[in-house]
Amino acid sequence: MRSIFYFIKEALSNSKKNFGTTFGAIVTIFLSLLVIGVFMVMSLIVERVLQGVEDQVSIQVFLNDNASKSDIDALQSFITSQPEVASVRFVSKDEALEHFKQMSNPDIIEQLGSNPLPASLDVELRDPEKVKSVVEQISAQSIFMRVVEKPDKPQDSLRYGQQIVDQLFAVTNTVRIVAVALVVMLIFVALVFINNTIRLAILARRKEIAIMRLVGASNGFIRGPFIMEGALQALVGAGLAILVIWLLVSSFLPQIRMLISWLPNMDFWQVYALLLVVGLIIGLFGSMWAMRRYLRV
Repeated sequence: MRSIFYFIKEALSNSKKNFGTTFGAIVTIFLSLLVIGVFMVMSLIVERVLQGVEDQVSIQVFLNDNASKSDIDALQSFITSQPEVASVRFVSKDEALEHFKQMSNPDIIEQLGSNPLPASLDVELRDPEKVKSVVEQISAQSIFMRVVEKPDKPQDSLRYGQQIVDQLFAVTNTVRIVAVALVVMLIFVALVFINNTIRLAILARRKEIAIMRLVGASNGFIRGPFIMEGALQALVGAGLAILVIWLLVSSFLPQIRMLISWLPNMDFWQVYALLLVVGLIIGLFGSMWAMRRYLRV
């Protein structure tokens, strides 16, 4: 415990003596972790939004008015048996019209006269990325050709928004790749700055270190203050980054929820904890990296 208190005292003393360098290191860590944290929060929000959109990806099979109930039941049973399918619901013409009334202007309904909307099978998927596979399996069935609304153009009787689905998953994968690449790059930048800060601290105290060697101080005793200095700088920078991110989330997340009403409540404490851990790791690793290069004990 005495050693730890000594390390903290020496780290604070050295930080005070080299305030400019220390301040620069803290600001660098703060900015790096702030960018990482903001990007993580944005990625998490985008991920939740995309998950919400993915959950709404479904398949509609439009049915011919003259299709027999036995054929419809057979197709429904086949679709339900597929492992990628979560549920299949039969929607009658009347239900389709009622849903259309809720979504459209009532005047349009009155002008329609008879009900032009077809019955359908609404297919919910366990994994939205399997939508193409399920569509191919459905369209390959002979029963499908007997019950579809447009036998001459069977693909028009399947609605699943292929282009939207393709774009959705492309955006999801791109966001994940960019997030990982940016986080790795920023962590490396922070490590470089910590390394430079500790290097300058070692150069500033080289005479003191030489005296400590002469009197027989252990390697751990000499290195301890530098490790503590890097850790304290990283923790201060991480704390500032967490504070700013918390203020930004508190200010802008309610406005985002007003635009996206179905966005679920989100708690970012995992992000804050991760930033604290990442900051501490950066400080410790950066300090040890610098000592390995510049401190020979």
